[in-house]
Amino acid sequence: MAVVSQPDRPRGRGRAFSPSPVAARALAAGVALLRPERVSDPAVEAGLRTLDPDIGVVVAFGQFLPRRIRELPRLGYLVNAHASLLPKLRGAAPIARAILEGEHETGISVMRVEREMDAGPVAAVERTPIAADEDAGALESRLAGLAARAISEALDRIADRTITWTPQPAGQTTFAPKLERDEARLDFHEPAEALVRRIRAFAPRPGAFTTFRGEPLRILAASVEAGSCEARPGTIRMVHSTGGFRIATGSGWLVPRIVQRAGGRPL
Repeated sequence: MAVVSQPDRPRGRGRAFSPSPVAARALAAGVALLRPERVSDPAVEAGLRTLDPDIGVVVAFGQFLPRRIRELPRLGYLVNAHASLLPKLRGAAPIARAILEGEHETGISVMRVEREMDAGPVAAVERTPIAADEDAGALESRLAGLAARAISEALDRIADRTITWTPQPAGQTTFAPKLERDEARLDFHEPAEALVRRIRAFAPRPGAFTTFRGEPLRILAASVEAGSCEARPGTIRMVHSTGGFRIATGSGWLVPRIVQRAGGRPL
């Protein structure tokens, strides 16, 4: 057995080079570890062939896998757990996009890795509701548990030769491209409900943000206040009963629950 992970990268405030969380766990467990800059490097293929693997599992690896790597295991393919109900939300950011788009349900799809991104046949789907106040970080943690179970069960079915692969339905594909920083900027002309979804989608990192007194202010959790709002979008009103504040939007009031100033702690 071996683990293939990304090379060490600068991390944290000090930007010191350190391994990915997966690589760190492999090192702690004494598992063979490869950290190639490019998995397409012939030396990587040679190293993998010496292991003579039966199967490979891919999760959020972040590099294109050439055919010779995909077909290298003895069984001839790699298995992937993708955090959406395929063929919906193929791509790099399915969790955040599901929240942004107002989905009420998501899940894990276990599929075979093909050349086309997230397009391989599916063997198992685990569904789960998205809670109304659940942010991307919390949802990711839950989906990680579902993925581990789904992959483990799929590997058992591969081993006893009962696995069945079903092509993804045609004509139902949607995409979840990588999040861009500008998408985290809050536009208070949007309805309050849409802003809450944006805040949830970007929490806890990098955090949706606005500008307050000339400085960036991250809003990490918020809710919608019922009732009419006739103030100009972006208007701030204090709520003296709670010591908090609310912000007028294109439709309704947005009530920040957790905010963070630049260099400060969440409050």
